[in-house]
Amino acid sequence: MNLAQTPSPPYYAVIFTSLRTEGDNGYGTMAEAMEQLAAEQPGFLGIESARDGLGITVSYWESLASIAAWKQNARHLVAQQRGRDTWYEKFKVRICRVERDYEFARH
Repeated sequence: MNLAQTPSPPYYAVIFTSLRTEGDNGYGTMAEAMEQLAAEQPGFLGIESARDGLGITVSYWESLASIAAWKQNARHLVAQQRGRDTWYEKFKVRICRVERDYEFARH
């Protein structure tokens, strides 16, 4: 697992935090497809995701307009509805402007 390589700020982060229902029910396949589709969208900068009971996915975008376009992508709309109908007990989306970032790497 690698950290997303983002440009110098400012840029935007979409934080998607979720609690899943029981069973996969096609979730894994759709999650992979959505990650690949997001990477093809204008303004996409990267993604990081972790799940251990609580799931947290952070996607990074150039602008609010690119986030809005992704939210309205036809294939993404299908996945969003399936999430509400089948995969999620609860989720929350937060959209943030990244003003500053820094990193550490042990080499």
